[in-house]
Amino acid sequence: MAWETGAVTPAQPPPPSPDRVSRRPVAHEEAVRAGRGWWDAEADDYYAEHGRFLGDASLVWGPEGWTEEDLGLLGDLRGLDVLEVGAGAAQGGRWCASRGARVVATDVSAGMLGVARRIDAGTPTGPHPPPAYVQCDGARLPFAAASFDRVVTAHGVLAFVPDLVGALTEWARVLRPGGRCVFSLPHPVRWAFPDVPGDEGLRVTHSYFDRRPYVEETDEGVVTYSEHHRTVGDLVRAVTAADLRLVDLVEPGWPAGREHVWGGWSRRRGELLPGTAILVCDRPSEAGARP
Repeated sequence: MAWETGAVTPAQPPPPSPDRVSRRPVAHEEAVRAGRGWWDAEADDYYAEHGRFLGDASLVWGPEGWTEEDLGLLGDLRGLDVLEVGAGAAQGGRWCASRGARVVATDVSAGMLGVARRIDAGTPTGPHPPPAYVQCDGARLPFAAASFDRVVTAHGVLAFVPDLVGALTEWARVLRPGGRCVFSLPHPVRWAFPDVPGDEGLRVTHSYFDRRPYVEETDEGVVTYSEHHRTVGDLVRAVTAADLRLVDLVEPGWPAGREHVWGGWSRRRGELLPGTAILVCDRPSEAGARP
């Protein structure tokens, strides 16, 4: 399988600085525009801050630090076609490629894909080619149906788009029958607590059932950042609505001996509250088959 790997759309200028935080519905186009601008502006600093933790060729499922080597959720990748959506700097896609997969890594942000290309340029060429890169909306994929054996993302796309079912349906569309989709995202329980790593992050301050998106915006109403909350039940129902079969729902605890802090995640909180949810889903071998 060959994909176009030429120049992506140039990174956009930084979005306007937010003036306020609100909770309100966000249209898909607003969310995508805000996500592209935010990640373009943050790409270099994000890699400088988190690149060592993530590694350049490691699939880290969440801020706790569990990797695909630890959890083994994707299975044998040799000879498979893998799509990483919301790839960022494609660390996960690079790891899949090192396991013998043919990988396409997509991201909405030209800035993040630029970081990915710089990593590739500074990495010795090994026996497996690096991912091909495509800049696109992770919920509107420019690929033919049944193009991939695996779709994977680690904390990418789903928390940043309004239409959860639509995004998962699109991922299911590009999967071959019998293929697997594995995605991680912030654990829904996290939304009831302040996003801080210390004791102040252990007090419930918001309703778990309030699904209004978190929005940073200007006084003119221009969205500069948004995140979208769903309950665990919402996630399970969305998987079923996308004609995928839920195989496992993994809630990784805090690894023993880890003392790092990543945003609101820390050992203090991670030993008491889940920070990441990982859903493992298969596309049934027969079209339209239900579990």
